[in-house]
Amino acid sequence: MQIGVIGSSQCSPEIAGMAEKVGEEIAKAGAALVCGGLGGVMSAAARGAKRAGGKTIGILPGFSKEEANRYIDVFIVTGLSQARNLIVVRSSDAVVAVEGGFGTLSEIALALNIGVPVIGLNTWELEKAGEKDENRNRKIIRVTTPEEAVRKAIKTAEENIK
Repeated sequence: MQIGVIGSSQCSPEIAGMAEKVGEEIAKAGAALVCGGLGGVMSAAARGAKRAGGKTIGILPGFSKEEANRYIDVFIVTGLSQARNLIVVRSSDAVVAVEGGFGTLSEIALALNIGVPVIGLNTWELEKAGEKDENRNRKIIRVTTPEEAVRKAIKTAEENIK
């Protein structure tokens, strides 16, 4: 199983701590971590995964694997800039959004559009006018802790795989 972690390339120490814990929990669950491979939330999540003995995959926006943070094991060099966001999402069985800016928002939209579950930890609030609550598969699943985020990500990914 591959769980994506999406979020800004720059973040506060508090958000970095959340992301690091998410990465650690992903590794403990036996899943590989997929991210954009750069700094901020991506680096913190990869650091947490590595600390817990996990595997990390970085989908890089540029032309060189040297741009990746030091916690990435597998480098996917795309040269696609922000268009690589689709590869991050498509490579993930579920994604955990930790805070994030407009790049994260684009990844959330892509994931929801193609049916990849999105778990939201301190991230965007989205609501489409007139959409009913029963359309759960097209909404961010809100959580309040990194541990809950990973539990929900694993559970929804398993449900989607079946």
